[in-house]
Amino acid sequence: MFPSPSFPLTAETWLRVGPYIPVLLRGLGVNIQILLGLIALGFVVGILIALLEVYAPRPLAFVGSAYAWFFRGVPEIVLLFLFYFGLSRTFNIPVSPFLAAVLALGLRSSAYQAQIFRGALLSIPHGQMMAARALGLGPVRAIFHVILPQALRLSLAGWSNEFSSVLKDTTLAWGIGVVEVMRQAAYIRGRDFPLTLPIYLTVAFMFLVLTYAGNWAIGAVEKRLRVPGLETRR
Repeated sequence: MFPSPSFPLTAETWLRVGPYIPVLLRGLGVNIQILLGLIALGFVVGILIALLEVYAPRPLAFVGSAYAWFFRGVPEIVLLFLFYFGLSRTFNIPVSPFLAAVLALGLRSSAYQAQIFRGALLSIPHGQMMAARALGLGPVRAIFHVILPQALRLSLAGWSNEFSSVLKDTTLAWGIGVVEVMRQAAYIRGRDFPLTLPIYLTVAFMFLVLTYAGNWAIGAVEKRLRVPGLETRR
């Protein structure tokens, strides 16, 4: 067997990475766009599923649970293929790779966010609902004006973990043709193979920075919304 070629990480090698940084940043911008789209979709759908599971009649609660079970059980890459190839090839619905990525990853995220919101809703004391009803609020207004705001505040800790997870999931979009940071890195690797390790280390550093910045921002919001004396200080 022939030994594999070695490419040491010298200062010259890292200098050759520099001209490719703008290309990687353009790809990372696409990842951020996917992230914003899927987080927004997952947030809205996740709240609806959580409300179904907690407050809806049994048949609707079962539908919400089945939805969460399906999207939590199917691998992300399979969902991407189902939405991209399934919608366009089977149902003749034109869908771009970017939109397919947002839909597939967003609906999957909604299943996980629903469990975060569900746990937060169940943690609100039942007396809160009784007090709201005693003040003349109907069930729907009591949920949206009294229960849900408190639940959203309590969900921030779990939601930060979901943010970290879906941020990394956006790199899977390259599998259906989205030109994001991992596909840009693959292009660079094809043109200059000795830069393979430095390029992927650079991508890893970018995601470390984004993950830290996002978690710091969510933590700052959580600290800002904390009610003194109501929650245990971490």
